[in-house]
Amino acid sequence: MKKLISLCLSAALLVLALISFTACKPSESTGKDIKTRQISYVYFNTESLISAYGEVSEEQFESYVTAADELLCYYHELFDIYYEYSGKSNLRTVNKNAGKAPVKVDAELIEFLEYCKELFTLTNGKTNVMMGAVLRIWHKERELWDTNPSLAGVPSDEELRAALQHTDIDSLVIDREAGTVYISDSEASLDVGAIGKGYATEKLAERLKEMGADSVALNIGGNLRTLGKLPNGRDWKVGITNPDRGNPDFPAKVSFGESSCVTSGNYERFYIVDGVSYHHIIDPDTLHPANYFASVTVITEDSGLADALSTALFCLDYTEGKALIDSLDVEVGVIYITDDGTVTHYGNVTVVTD
Repeated sequence: MKKLISLCLSAALLVLALISFTACKPSESTGKDIKTRQISYVYFNTESLISAYGEVSEEQFESYVTAADELLCYYHELFDIYYEYSGKSNLRTVNKNAGKAPVKVDAELIEFLEYCKELFTLTNGKTNVMMGAVLRIWHKERELWDTNPSLAGVPSDEELRAALQHTDIDSLVIDREAGTVYISDSEASLDVGAIGKGYATEKLAERLKEMGADSVALNIGGNLRTLGKLPNGRDWKVGITNPDRGNPDFPAKVSFGESSCVTSGNYERFYIVDGVSYHHIIDPDTLHPANYFASVTVITEDSGLADALSTALFCLDYTEGKALIDSLDVEVGVIYITDDGTVTHYGNVTVVTD
């Protein structure tokens, strides 16, 4: 499960999955080099990195690595909707028992699913973990395209509307006292792809902070979470990946201190039918890929919230998105990029040019 990619010291330019960040050069007055040690895992079906900057002992870093390995593996298995694991009831187990019986689960899964319900309300239903019945249809076509493009097609509105009848968030029944989760609709299913990775990232950040980690950057499959600032006291710099596939230039760069940065985009997972690209972010209103933007990047402290908001804002037009941001009681910054390359930002975001 764990795949060790690298463990090294280097001056930092990390090119990451969805967005890249460049560590600032230290000022001459600090007299210290900024160094990074990287270790990579394959969890959540994507490459992840943990990097520690500055004067971090080998023992300290190894303790961070061990914590990351254990916690990411735990949540990867807990949120898996395709496989079950020995001795653990996970989302696959819950989905398999839809309409049959409640499933006894870990307290961590109950906490997570309760948070998912809160985010459903917060985003006015745009981030809905009960969209599994609809997402499964699009996933099937994308898989067909991966193996035999000629067989892939576009789901019919009739098929999608039928699946929509099995996406009610109220069909997710959580009994905290009994420690069980139950899906009351036998044709409904959970899919936490819009939240799970960010939530696990935030849990890891909490764990590392308790261990005293500082000047640490996590990249969990493109979900960035920073702890503290760079050793010279400067903020982190983040370059937003260009949605124009193959273009290495950053269309925007931002800086922030301890925070999260998460991007939802139309350029990573997609398939093509008759020259039209169909990406994986499905608007729960249209049941088709949202087409307002090419990418939406959210900057806010909590990585789970950032993950959920990036999906929700991707499925809202600019005016609707601003209204959602303004309704929140936390600081949020957003970078919007359209298909023609236009960059717009809103909220608490610091754009840099160097």
